[in-house]
Amino acid sequence: MTAIAAEPASPRRARRNAPRSAFRSLTVTEAKLLAREVAPLLWGVGFPMVMLYVVGTNSPGPDKSLGGISLATAYVPILIAFSCTTFALQGLSTVLANYRERGILRRMNATPVGAVRLLGAQLTVNLSVASIATLGVLFTGAAACGVPLPGQPAGFILAFLLTDAAMIGIGLLVASVARNGRMAGAIGTMIFLPLMFFAGLWLPQAAMPAALRTAGQDTPLGAAVAALQHSMAGQWPSAASLGVLAGYAVVFWLLAWRLFRWE
Repeated sequence: MTAIAAEPASPRRARRNAPRSAFRSLTVTEAKLLAREVAPLLWGVGFPMVMLYVVGTNSPGPDKSLGGISLATAYVPILIAFSCTTFALQGLSTVLANYRERGILRRMNATPVGAVRLLGAQLTVNLSVASIATLGVLFTGAAACGVPLPGQPAGFILAFLLTDAAMIGIGLLVASVARNGRMAGAIGTMIFLPLMFFAGLWLPQAAMPAALRTAGQDTPLGAAVAALQHSMAGQWPSAASLGVLAGYAVVFWLLAWRLFRWE
């Protein structure tokens, strides 16, 4: 009797688990597709670690012009921001725009799986790869350059998540307005360069003129690097930096939600 009574529950359980299984399958598929693209992985994961190694092994110790920290220590948060921005602006936005141009999003919406789960899979893969790149930068800095791991881990994780959320928001907005993948890539590159300037990729924030440094604090990556740097030094990120990141994340996600087209 127990076995007979339990049988009808199996189809219901299968139906409940179907969406979860579909999302898992989509995530695995999107991860495999990304793994086949060697160039983005080398640029977003490999390049930051190589650059940090080169900077760390060819620079002196603490520098007064950088606030008493080494150049390698100054570049750790910059390169973390670089990875987050690379995958969001030159990866996520291009993939989604290509999917829409090829009609994949429209066809997915016509299935029980739905295109929303495909979007969720892309976001999951993006966050996962950015996290892997961040861990790579942190451990390269610690092992090869003597850069201490974050002294305020909770603050660091919060700053990283807000940084990635803000960058993904920009990537989604670019995918929303771009007609195709090529245009999304071009727009992403145009946004990427000024963002990385204020992040300090070419000139660390501490070495910038006061006016540029002040202006940079109101940009997404300027605030991101400041928040990550504070947490690296063992301090809780400032409310101003976290507030700027959270504000950009909310605004860009809302705009992307309002403007995004599935076809």
